[in-house]
Amino acid sequence: MTIPPAAGAPTRIQQNFLARHERRLLNWICPRLPAWATPDQLTALGFLGAVIVAAGYMLSWIDDEWLGLCLVGYIVNWFGDSLDGSLARWRRIERPSYGYFVDHSIDAVGTLLMVGAIGASPYMRLDVALMAVIGYFLLSIHTFLAAKVVGEFRLSYMAGGPTELRLMLMAMTVTMALVGPGDIGGTNFSPFDLFALVVSSILVTIFVVQSYAMAHMLRRRGR
Repeated sequence: MTIPPAAGAPTRIQQNFLARHERRLLNWICPRLPAWATPDQLTALGFLGAVIVAAGYMLSWIDDEWLGLCLVGYIVNWFGDSLDGSLARWRRIERPSYGYFVDHSIDAVGTLLMVGAIGASPYMRLDVALMAVIGYFLLSIHTFLAAKVVGEFRLSYMAGGPTELRLMLMAMTVTMALVGPGDIGGTNFSPFDLFALVVSSILVTIFVVQSYAMAHMLRRRGR
């Protein structure tokens, strides 16, 4: 994850459960990457992981064993997305404006591919999956705005961040293979639809609460 450029460098706020252990792992990996590996290549690798995830969900129409491909894709996506900025900082070759713009642009497309593909699978409705994407994008927009107006770049909410989200999606994918497709009592909603609706509601609620709190704080400060 690349932090945004600013006149004063924004403060990274990362309080998710796995942040400390993940940082240790990334710091261990960075010096062991080959010299020819670049942050741009890792960004591309992360996007390739998103494509693999999407392919796995689409192929699950043929056989649920293809869901295993999604798990591989999530790992590849984590590796590329988590290491591109870390490697740039480790080698002191940051390009803040370029990295920020490209990284988050590609992340947005990758997120749409992965979650949208869940909605194109036998396990979840497309409209429900897109609601989850909207909730995620709203929270992302709040993060980008906060980085600009108050200099805080929040990488986690409610002790959860991108890594925890990937793990949650991986657990849901395994459950899909065990439970299979099918709705609940003829409601046209699967258990995974209900789960996604709950997650979407939480994301939108966090966005509304955080946006109100920040607007109130900025108004009091006269900014």
